[in-house]
Amino acid sequence: MTLPVFSLLMSLLSLTGLVLTGGKTETGIAPASTSTKAGSLAAAGIEPAGQGLAAGDTLRVLSFNIRYDNPGDGQDAWPHRKEAVAEMIRSQAVNVAGLQEALKGQIDDLQALLPEYAWLGVGREDGMEQGEFAPIFYRRDRLDTLRWGTFWLSETPDIPGSRSWDAALERIATWVVLRDRQTSEAFLAVNTHFDHRGAEARTRSAELIVERLDELATAQSGEQDNEGAGSLPVVLSGDFNVREDSAPYAVLTDALSDALYASEQPHEGPMSTWNGFEAIVPGHRIDYIFVGAGVHVYAHRILSDKIANGRFPSDHLPVLAEIGFGK
Repeated sequence: MTLPVFSLLMSLLSLTGLVLTGGKTETGIAPASTSTKAGSLAAAGIEPAGQGLAAGDTLRVLSFNIRYDNPGDGQDAWPHRKEAVAEMIRSQAVNVAGLQEALKGQIDDLQALLPEYAWLGVGREDGMEQGEFAPIFYRRDRLDTLRWGTFWLSETPDIPGSRSWDAALERIATWVVLRDRQTSEAFLAVNTHFDHRGAEARTRSAELIVERLDELATAQSGEQDNEGAGSLPVVLSGDFNVREDSAPYAVLTDALSDALYASEQPHEGPMSTWNGFEAIVPGHRIDYIFVGAGVHVYAHRILSDKIANGRFPSDHLPVLAEIGFGK
């Protein structure tokens, strides 16, 4: 069955809240219909910007820089938009969300608003709760944690709070090996935020992440059906603060694929992710989802939903990919 026909079938089945899984029918996470999604988003003051993605044995991965809690943001300050950020995650039936710029208080708010999710991560300043996190939220009813950790984007990546090269701030990468209860597949998810000023730091950070992927993606005992030293599928999300014509992007795409171009369905939404809360700035796609070998990308979207006041839930647009894993 071709993908468009399969997606249409899944969408029709999802209207009743049912999906086909491994030859049997069971209740699953279904995309909201146009009316349901509109009502759900409206409850948080969000204006919908298009249909949801198709359902099935796939996973929805989100990358979202939620902008740190800065009281100086006025009407765009965190207390005025936290419900909209949470609803953006919930309304898209996201399974794994890599967030950037999240402070501990923001994580606590999202945990309260999204009790169906668990999260992992540490503060970049001390390896505990100080500074921004790059947390990974995941659906606790769909995914199980097998192992996880954090490393710093520096010459001493295992030292908390370390910073190198020309980086203006401490930067981290959070990683976790998750197992999908629905398919029994294990995969590695990595989430990061590159420095906004240091050009060398961004390139070195890309090189470090690619180097670390080899180690982290090596399957450990019990993580795969076969007990060989195979590699797990990899999904990398983040605010990379680079465009496609940059050296860091070249480093990353030498090892991974940009999910936008790997998608079987045409990309939906704008081709830029920076908006400054007010208007999308053309030519600024700096937030990405990258995937490794064995990861199929079925759909890719940059979400441009707005709050009812005409502004965005964050100064970045979230990136959404629907993925599956090949045998």
